[in-house]
Amino acid sequence: MSRQNAGFLTFGIIVFIMYAFGIHTFEAIWSFPSQRSVPLMVIALVGTGIYATIRLGFPQIKFLKHGINVTKGIYDNPDDEGDLNHFKALTTALSATVGIGNIAGVATAMYYGGPGALFWMWVTAFFGTTLKYAECTLSLKYREMDALGKTAGGPMYTIENGLGEKWRWLAVFFASFAVICSFATGNAIQSFTVSDQLYSEVSNVIGKLHPLTFKHEIWAGFELSFLQIINGIIMSAIVGMVIIGGISRIGDVTGFLAPFMALIYITAASLIILFNFDKIGQSFSMIFSMAFNPPATIAGTGGGVLMTMLWGIKRGLYSNEAGQGSAAIAHSTAKTKYPIREGTVAMLGPYIDTIIICTMTGLVIISTGAWKHTEFYVNITSSSVSEATLALKDGVFQGNQLFNSSLLTSYAFKQGLSPLFSFGDKIVTISVLLFAISTAIAWSFYGNRSAVYLFGEKAIKPYLWIYVLFVFIGGIAELEAIWAFGDAALGIMTFPNLISIVLLTGALKTMSKEYFSLEHVPYKK
Repeated sequence: MSRQNAGFLTFGIIVFIMYAFGIHTFEAIWSFPSQRSVPLMVIALVGTGIYATIRLGFPQIKFLKHGINVTKGIYDNPDDEGDLNHFKALTTALSATVGIGNIAGVATAMYYGGPGALFWMWVTAFFGTTLKYAECTLSLKYREMDALGKTAGGPMYTIENGLGEKWRWLAVFFASFAVICSFATGNAIQSFTVSDQLYSEVSNVIGKLHPLTFKHEIWAGFELSFLQIINGIIMSAIVGMVIIGGISRIGDVTGFLAPFMALIYITAASLIILFNFDKIGQSFSMIFSMAFNPPATIAGTGGGVLMTMLWGIKRGLYSNEAGQGSAAIAHSTAKTKYPIREGTVAMLGPYIDTIIICTMTGLVIISTGAWKHTEFYVNITSSSVSEATLALKDGVFQGNQLFNSSLLTSYAFKQGLSPLFSFGDKIVTISVLLFAISTAIAWSFYGNRSAVYLFGEKAIKPYLWIYVLFVFIGGIAELEAIWAFGDAALGIMTFPNLISIVLLTGALKTMSKEYFSLEHVPYKK
């Protein structure tokens, strides 16, 4: 069966399942087999990371220095086949991962799992670096060149070209869900986040009865304001102008935007950590102690280490997407004749994304005391479950409002930067805007390449215009269902990628040995 026919068949099956059994069938991917056990998804991702790390001899340690040197560009040969240099390939991938997960993901993990959840995010990132090394090396090894002379790579090509055509069904499976995920998690959710944040900021100034912010009921359960429509149009225009230009323009934009937005966020977080330097030691102590020995009240409510570990692992995976195969599509565009070289660059992603940026977010939340405005804190300071339930009533605990997601991070930044100015929370707002835009831009390329794999180059323009439409839809819609389905698609596309990594680890080990037996001389013009 051709890729195109297989793609149509797969999308038809997905639509039928949604119609017959509902979206909850897909949502279960992150909780199967039950809510009280370690999800199969977590076992698969972490287990594959541990297996590959041991089999390849801890590449995240041995090859780290080499990866840094490659990213610096000292080996870049502009005549090598590919679309982007190593640095731009890395920033394009980071643009899709550095974002909401670093701001809201860490906060959510602490809201439910406490400070100890950050430790399990570190564990996930450490083994995730090997998954990034593996999936990105393999994607570049088995990439193709399309009819337009552009690179076409990613787990779908790794599966079909690396494992053989008999595995094409698995590659189609990955590509189909990658397209769905690009419209939902990588696009509409980002647009919704920006629009919702802007609506909140503007309505706080002019009120919700102003003609610009007043929400008109379109149909039962759905309201819409003129501001949301404007937000959707502006976001669509910004993303459209970038992505219609192709991967070269995407690389130029993300090559500037990713370092710029990270600089703003890291600078602000660093200042807060310096202001609270005397509390950093205590913060780390809290992270380690609560990772393995959460307070008795938490354990007594059925959470304990398992709850803390699960929230840390899930949010760690969400923040860096290691093992899910998406970043491999961006890294497969790199200008190089050595796949291993780009693999060592890809390893830097989880270090930057989770080990550095997520850690800084976590330290800001803990050192400023913002973590005390969480459900976790309610549980460990209440003498009983019933008392905790009463304390949580109306979202208030001991006179202090509870904050989750980006609101918790915003509160921490406002408190932490109060010695300098009173609008520290606006740093988070700006970061949300930049992160969401960059994520939407990068994910357009992931979906683009997946659509090309299924339907050929003729699918590029229709896909991009539909993608821009979803940017607008995200700006005006309530997207809880799309978020859930997008997360499910992200999870489902992970399994084919992990299978290819496990089956090709032996070949990857041989490639690594051969590459590092060579002498690597810096390129000279």
